[in-house]
Amino acid sequence: MLNKLADEILELMWVLRERGSKSYSRIIEEIADSDAPELVRKMESAGLVTLSGDRLEFTEKGECCSRDLTRRHRLAERLFHDVLDVGMKESEDTACEIEHFLSPSVTDSVCSFLGHPPTCPHGKPIPRGECCSKYKAVKPLVTQLKEVDAGAKVRIVFIVPKEEARIDRLTSMGILPGSIIKVKQKKPSFILKIDETSLAIDPAIAEDIYVKEV
Repeated sequence: MLNKLADEILELMWVLRERGSKSYSRIIEEIADSDAPELVRKMESAGLVTLSGDRLEFTEKGECCSRDLTRRHRLAERLFHDVLDVGMKESEDTACEIEHFLSPSVTDSVCSFLGHPPTCPHGKPIPRGECCSKYKAVKPLVTQLKEVDAGAKVRIVFIVPKEEARIDRLTSMGILPGSIIKVKQKKPSFILKIDETSLAIDPAIAEDIYVKEV
């Protein structure tokens, strides 16, 4: 990699592409660094990007680098926010610093530790890694609610509903990220206790809810 600014350009390209934009002028505007135009030319010479008019795109090499940067950043946000209870802004700022230094093996270890989260705290997708498709013997810190033992007390970290209508239903019941719940029983149905209220949920919904023990 050329330098930290080049990393920032590649990561911003990924973010803007998620929003449907590949505009070179927008990249330059948001980076707001006088060295950025010259650096983009160097990145093009290095085989990371291609520039045609106002269209800035990845090469295969550049997309791989950007994907890894984005993955490291969003996993770091999850680590600081979910595990260390750091605020959203500070988690993001810290992730911006350490994303440049995490090795592939450390990144996979963090991902496994967190239970291979699908999104960052802002709800943006975390690019998958090889570790996500492999079984890990170490129990992840964050796991599906369905894997939690009866009697356990857990905090909801994130919810990934297979049906969009479920999220409103769960929220109306008080089942949302940050809530602390107790698993009273798992069979024949899931019974959860939130504050002084007991709720029964379908076992399939328990697959959508990711939690960590408290």
